[in-house]
Amino acid sequence: MKSTEHIERTAIADRDVPMSSIGPDDPADGLIAVAEVDADAIKDGQIRAGRLAGKSMWAAIWILSLPILLQQLMAACVGLVDKILAGHLPNKIVVPAMDGIGVGTYVGWFTGIALAGLGVGGQAIIARAMGSGNKKDAHDALGASVTLGVVWGGFVGVIMWLLAAPLAAISGLTPEASAHCATYVTVIAWSMPFCGVMTVGGLCLHGAGETAKPSWISIAINVINLVASWMLSGVVIQYGEHTLPAPLSINPETWGVLGIAAGTSLSYIVGGIATVWVMAAGVKDLRLEQRALKPTRKIMWRIARLGIPNFFEGLAMWGSSLFLMGFIGDIARGATGLAPRQGLIGAHMITVQWEAFSFLPGFAMGTAAGALAGQYLGARNPLMARKAIWACTFLGMILMGTMGIIFMTQGRFLASIISDQAVHLEEVPKLLLACGVVQVFFALCMTVRQGLRGVGDVKWILGITVGSIYFLRLPLAWALGVWMGYGLAGIWWGLSIEMAVRGLLFLARFHYGNWQKLRV
Repeated sequence: MKSTEHIERTAIADRDVPMSSIGPDDPADGLIAVAEVDADAIKDGQIRAGRLAGKSMWAAIWILSLPILLQQLMAACVGLVDKILAGHLPNKIVVPAMDGIGVGTYVGWFTGIALAGLGVGGQAIIARAMGSGNKKDAHDALGASVTLGVVWGGFVGVIMWLLAAPLAAISGLTPEASAHCATYVTVIAWSMPFCGVMTVGGLCLHGAGETAKPSWISIAINVINLVASWMLSGVVIQYGEHTLPAPLSINPETWGVLGIAAGTSLSYIVGGIATVWVMAAGVKDLRLEQRALKPTRKIMWRIARLGIPNFFEGLAMWGSSLFLMGFIGDIARGATGLAPRQGLIGAHMITVQWEAFSFLPGFAMGTAAGALAGQYLGARNPLMARKAIWACTFLGMILMGTMGIIFMTQGRFLASIISDQAVHLEEVPKLLLACGVVQVFFALCMTVRQGLRGVGDVKWILGITVGSIYFLRLPLAWALGVWMGYGLAGIWWGLSIEMAVRGLLFLARFHYGNWQKLRV
């Protein structure tokens, strides 16, 4: 049997050998053998620029993933803070406010999709440039991405404002909840150009292997959001016998939702400014140059060629959520034969918020997989790119599987942290059970998808996502939740089953596809 080292040298020497031909039984491809490989031991195919230059694969994974995990934890806390504050508004408005902010969160999700689509294009180009040592290409991609991020962010803000009322109607919100939704979305929309710079800039920095500084920015905006939203909303926080009074004498019935949104918007503005400062000061082998802020058609097309499929993939996921909100609205209105219930949108969004925490390890490992695999391909080392994705996937499955156990056993406690309303305490544990059972498959889906995205395999990702969502996810959610009458829990079981299937489809593309030969 040939040794692992011999296989590595052969694969590097022969660039035309398709890596998809390596089977799962090959000792150089399995999860166990992944730890045996050190990037520094490969004389050819090393990463030539950026923070990861000269680092072993495992060192690079931890350098990338740990700050990203912290960054995403802070980002998830922004949404969690908004929902905790909304959940402690006066009883007179708490349920409609939770429903309104819940729908507003869906509008905010659209902005994340739109902005991340642009950032992924810049990230992939910068990762390849770091691997090959082409610093000018990286600087050009960064400047173009920032300029496009500001313009696109402003456009997204307008779309947010236009979407608020139609989404409230689709979701069957009461007039009071619809008003809260409009207030929340309108205030946050003003900060979208800054959010665009923060999102796109952060992804570009990830492509260069710099994840620590975006993480510090995330910590800062989370602290600002917590303090500002609490101060401006006038919310009194109560947990059992403990009461935390509002820092300012503000009427929460009048200013509660507006203040929560204003604090979030302020945090995005600070985050955007801080990101520009970091990029202008520069990180290892990457700096925001003034000349690059006027992008050429060539670099804009390279970014768009990768970003547009990613945007439409996200748009497909977001569009499916409109149908899901409609399904939940039918259940809430009693159209399924169940008794009409207010507060289901809030229960759904509380579960989504906790689900976001479970996704943190998967997203961190996926981002590390994409950045590292992209840099290895830039260094013409497809074998190490494949191994990096395998390693990150394995770690993501362990971490997210642990989160799944917590969801299945501590659902009511997690619900009570955000809200003490009876409808939320009843529904959320059932939804978290459905989510927790398939966390390992969620990890597979997230990590492999991000890895393929980082190397530019965006068209296949788009095709798998659209097909799985519209031919399995929506029909299954409708059948279980509406037609068969299992309610909101039935919808969530449909979502969980589809995500597991989609993860297996991404795994098949990773194992059998020819992604390692893509050019960006």
